[in-house]
Amino acid sequence: MSDFTQAVVSAFALIARLDPELSGIVALSLRVSLTASLIALVIGAPFGAFLAVRRFRGRQAVIVVTNAFLGLPPVVAGLGVFLLLSRSGPLGSAGLLFTPTAMIIAQSVLAMPIVVALVHRPASLLWAEYSDLARIDGLSTLRSIGLMFSLGHGSILTAFLAAFGRAIAEVGAIIIVGGNIAGFTRTMTTAIALETSKGDLALALGLGLILLTLSILVSTVALVFVGRVAGK
Repeated sequence: MSDFTQAVVSAFALIARLDPELSGIVALSLRVSLTASLIALVIGAPFGAFLAVRRFRGRQAVIVVTNAFLGLPPVVAGLGVFLLLSRSGPLGSAGLLFTPTAMIIAQSVLAMPIVVALVHRPASLLWAEYSDLARIDGLSTLRSIGLMFSLGHGSILTAFLAAFGRAIAEVGAIIIVGGNIAGFTRTMTTAIALETSKGDLALALGLGLILLTLSILVSTVALVFVGRVAGK
């Protein structure tokens, strides 16, 4: 039996066993990534729609900066959050560094520009089509944003899935702010990196298979949910 085949067999054995350490890593990864994705969606989606429906001084600069942050290196985001939460940082007294909360903050920072961009672009197209109608009806900015959400719910789903994909696949930023502490801040991606460097390919591959399966499952659930909402 080749090393690869043996690693695959061992990986499936680990998944079937579902030992507490593996279950804890999977549960933490889902909790952190889903929370970060929802935070990014709740903050980023309204902001993206706001940029589409309102004109103000400096708006174009905000759009340019937001799009620039799409390519923000994870280690840079992690370093920024680290400095913010370190003892000498402005939020150091909160004691959040090397905790799951710090990891959520880092993932939210990385995911938010994605949400803003993916909501803003289709909302701008919709606003170009419906802005005159909205003005005739006297819609406020808040109601105009609600109208964009109602018409463009597909873009909201796309933004959430993209944010979740960015969050759950993250390694560099969460290692910096989370520390990859066993049983506390170790996620699937950081565990995969660690176990691969240690030569434990079975555990790394098992976690990789679980990560892929969960990503597909979350996408499926989100698509079904939005489809039901749209059908009502």
